[in-house]
Amino acid sequence: MTDLSKNILYEDGDILAINKPAGLIVHPDGRTKEPSVSGWFGEKYPESKDVGENLGDIERPGVVHRIDRETSGILLLAKTKIGYKVLKEQFLNREMEKIYHLFVYGNIKDNQGVIDLPIARSASNFRKWSAQRGVRGEKREAITYFKVLKRSSEQDVTFLEAKPKTGRTHQIRVHFKALHHSVVCDKLYGGRRSLGEGGCSLGFNRLALHARAITFKTVDGEKRTIEAPYPEDFARAMDII
Repeated sequence: MTDLSKNILYEDGDILAINKPAGLIVHPDGRTKEPSVSGWFGEKYPESKDVGENLGDIERPGVVHRIDRETSGILLLAKTKIGYKVLKEQFLNREMEKIYHLFVYGNIKDNQGVIDLPIARSASNFRKWSAQRGVRGEKREAITYFKVLKRSSEQDVTFLEAKPKTGRTHQIRVHFKALHHSVVCDKLYGGRRSLGEGGCSLGFNRLALHARAITFKTVDGEKRTIEAPYPEDFARAMDII
């Protein structure tokens, strides 16, 4: 079992924030057995095992929201039912402020902007979502604010901060794909640049996306901003550019 005790960034009686490493799933998918955040949480906080909502037969103790397996960074977990309710309401009402840092291919010319493109399932691949043509089902509103933190013409990448106003699946990845600036090493959306034999830009071997910070209110109504330190691959990539 993966021990995430050293990754705890914030803890009170109701809420926990951890810095999730890349490669670790938030909760099981029911098909394979592997370590997960929810598995660790249920072991460490057995009194919180019934907090949260199951997904069919899959138990997901503490889970209020998710980040992708390959995404590193901050993840909130609920230790109590009131903690779960308070966090869930903030997500539903879009009161959470989430900040992601990422590297994308190419040079984004605008220093800042808003991507306002609805998202639906891809018609060609059930694993993918799309903000472009070739979708099936209902399109749902998706808005992402971004600003450029640094550009590297030598590496042909842009380092960005993104703030998703909505919380659609793969939203940041899909939005930058629609701008033709896929996230570095995104093997699902990045096309040939992320699948080549030479490896990905900046030495990444996983999606170059990090959940950097989150602002939320505690059960007592206190506003908190928690920041997740960069993992080694992010720090190395920042040195390169």
